Amino acid sequence: MKRIHKVLVANRGEIAVRVLRTCRRLGLRTVAVFSDADQDAPHVRLADEAVRLGPAPAKESYLSIERVLAAAAASGANAIHPGYGFLSENEDFARACAEAGIVFIGPPAEAIELMGNKRQAKLRMQAADVPCIPGYEAARPGESLDDEALVSEGKRIGFPVMVKAAAGGGGRGMRLVREPGALLDAIRSARSEAENAFGSGELILERAIEGARHVEVQVFADEHGNAVHLGERDCSIQRRHQKVVEESPSPAVTPALRERMGAVAVQAVRAIGYRGAGTIEFLLAPSGDFFFMEMNTRLQVEHPVTELVTGLDLVEWQLRVADGEPLPLTQPEIAFRGHAIEVRLCAEDPAHGFLPQTGRLLAWVPPVGEGIRVDHGVREGQEITPFYDSMQAKLIAHGPDRETARERLAAALRELMAFGITTNGTFLQHVLAHEAFRSGRYDTGFVATHMPPETLRALGQASAEDQAVLAALLFHDDAVALARRAGFDATLAGWSSSYALPVPIVLNDGASEFRASVRPVAPAEYEIHIGDIRVALSLRSIAAEHAEVEVTGRRRAVRYRRAGGTLWCSLDGVTRHLHDVSFRLPSERERASDGCLRAPMDGRIIRVDAEAGATVKRGDVLVVLEAMKMESPLIAPIDGVVTAVNVTVGAQVPARHVVAVVSPEGKTSAT
Repeated sequence: MKRIHKVLVANRGEIAVRVLRTCRRLGLRTVAVFSDADQDAPHVRLADEAVRLGPAPAKESYLSIERVLAAAAASGANAIHPGYGFLSENEDFARACAEAGIVFIGPPAEAIELMGNKRQAKLRMQAADVPCIPGYEAARPGESLDDEALVSEGKRIGFPVMVKAAAGGGGRGMRLVREPGALLDAIRSARSEAENAFGSGELILERAIEGARHVEVQVFADEHGNAVHLGERDCSIQRRHQKVVEESPSPAVTPALRERMGAVAVQAVRAIGYRGAGTIEFLLAPSGDFFFMEMNTRLQVEHPVTELVTGLDLVEWQLRVADGEPLPLTQPEIAFRGHAIEVRLCAEDPAHGFLPQTGRLLAWVPPVGEGIRVDHGVREGQEITPFYDSMQAKLIAHGPDRETARERLAAALRELMAFGITTNGTFLQHVLAHEAFRSGRYDTGFVATHMPPETLRALGQASAEDQAVLAALLFHDDAVALARRAGFDATLAGWSSSYALPVPIVLNDGASEFRASVRPVAPAEYEIHIGDIRVALSLRSIAAEHAEVEVTGRRRAVRYRRAGGTLWCSLDGVTRHLHDVSFRLPSERERASDGCLRAPMDGRIIRVDAEAGATVKRGDVLVVLEAMKMESPLIAPIDGVVTAVNVTVGAQVPARHVVAVVSPEGKTSAT
């Protein structure tokens, strides 16, 4: 390192921690930045020093070029690593760094600007003879990208067709259209979403290639004219067009195909005078043909799988290239060893459309083991807020072959202890266990094909025996707590003058309720009835938040933690939370819809379509809420008349806030 001596990491969460660790290993001084929501976050504690940027909303903190540069000036940092997201692909930020005399650890601003627009990027790739998906980009003078032109060109291209936002990514502003009659609505919807998300409603069209895989190639270039590729990653397992599982190498890529795709990727970066880390993303058709989709001009979320199969530190390469050094290796010197798979652990509920989740992380114990790597930026007790992306951690496994890596990763997910926030952990386990994934024969339609909404709702559903175990555990924990408060011996927990008396309880697991009858028959021994099913069990080896449950000679380990009336537990690797609702008023549990439209999570109102006095139908979109980069339409719960609208665009609202009220026609709501 010659020029760089102090690095400011302009990011948060796991990527900030990841970059900081490499900087420290190389002996570089480090600076973290944080918003008010992150003042006690792990990345803040890891850096040599930290600078507050501003309030929690990203626009007032992590997305503020002025505040990030001021933090660099105040701390004396002479280089900035942007991580991914936020300002990492902002050409104005790269230029501002250069003007301030700060080394931007990324590509030139011109390359970011060019490749940040899918339309311009595609036109440049076509000029460089890089294969591109057939479509419409208004390449010739006089051609239009307005709604009418896109409808006409969509019919020419044929269906299915993909509508794509030219700016941004992450699945926003993207719509798959199968029928001509649905095209105009899809264009208008995608344009609106793109304008809200990226400030640009520019769209392009592409032929939808069904049965394709999403395969990307990691590239690196320096200022001395060297460029290499570091192999491919398969990113086909996606939900809402966002990646959740990635692996390297791709099960569908042969050595010969890898060489061809790598050569095209290097050809692409040379064509734009690139420098630093980047990713060329391709669609790989069932025929073996591949097409350029876009380029990410930054480090990718999934870069750890490439690091594990190459043995290289890509952040170190970024730092060295930014400091003017040549690439550490030539193409013939890059070797690939074994297989790596990564999953993204997100605070979201797959059973409810992958709805983002917020709250306090009660317990966080990452797995350990041979070939296991966990990149995260969270800590126990931390608040997971609605202001940023839902991804909280990445679990990565490496092995000598794909099946070893898959088994290690599946075991790591079962071992993970994450209580307090609903995550997609069980969903990820089912992905890894599915035959289509195990065989390697999957494509971008994996989730829609193999995990439709009804399957997702059933994931992790407790059997009668599981329900009995959970009911006994909650009952026993209550009894032990009562004994302690009363000063009784813990062995008396659950004792009564007549063990014959069963105790009825009703438990809610967030998706459904079940009734159980719990009868203590001896200390730590119970008889549970779930409907007509009787389960006799013993709680053995009970320690702090750990228990061993024995049912008909079979012993199972349970980890748990209590938070008020809620019990979080992990049984056979499946995390559930239970709430005792035995004494909740029946009228609340059984009442019909009251017409109140409530926010499902903390978030920001980005659109209000409802007006007081308007007549609406059940299912009409009244308000659109944004949280964790996801837009959630809030729909009318009943047919009727809007009698109240309690939000405005830009308002930040808490979960359960009544945003609007719909009353049946002829009635007036009392709310």
